[in-house]
Amino acid sequence: MEVLKVSIWRGEAEAGAGGLTVYDVPRHDSQTVLDVVTYVQRHLQPDLSYRYACRVGMCGSCAMTVNGRARWTCRTHVSKVAMDGRLEIAPLANLPVVKDLVTDMTAFFDKWTQAKGAFDGERSRHEPFAVVAPDTPERRAADAGIECIGCGVCYASCDVVQWRPEYLGPAALNRAWTLVNDERDVAGKARLRAVAGDAGCHSCHTQGSCTERCPKQLSPTTSIAGLKRRVGRAAMKGEL
Repeated sequence: MEVLKVSIWRGEAEAGAGGLTVYDVPRHDSQTVLDVVTYVQRHLQPDLSYRYACRVGMCGSCAMTVNGRARWTCRTHVSKVAMDGRLEIAPLANLPVVKDLVTDMTAFFDKWTQAKGAFDGERSRHEPFAVVAPDTPERRAADAGIECIGCGVCYASCDVVQWRPEYLGPAALNRAWTLVNDERDVAGKARLRAVAGDAGCHSCHTQGSCTERCPKQLSPTTSIAGLKRRVGRAAMKGEL
């Protein structure tokens, strides 16, 4: 039977250090990277910590760094990334490690809050639903980024987050852009102010790593560019 040489990062935040441990894992057809990690945990290293839920690309919780690149492990087939029979699996970059392959996502989601990533409508549940025409430019702009599931792949792939930890990051800014274009939302000006600061949209260097690696084929780079234009116009009008 063919065997994979799998190097997995192991360590704890409290210990302040970690390293790669190598495991031999049987190789199978249609095997995913998540299958590999699960095999190691069930058969070789019972205390290995990792995170997953749906296994079908719906939740995003299984995102890890595979051979140096952030990916969903449930949708990444070994045959696509281990051409030489080797895998290196590590936690997502730009996030604190809790243990082994598990990262603390608190800062990631806190930045969604800082970017005012929650919908703020004016109608109550007792009023009729707002009708949004599907063919308006605003609706199309929102649709282009609305499928984000918060997996953190773009955040882990962003060099600006690495250089400037306070930067809101592509996921939070993409979310802000979808809401800026939602005609039902009433917090547009406050949201533009939230993303206009030093840690906001203008910190993006437009390298495009977030767009290149998004498993949902979204383009946070485009969303951030839209925010830059909208913030610029608002500033010229004295609205910020």
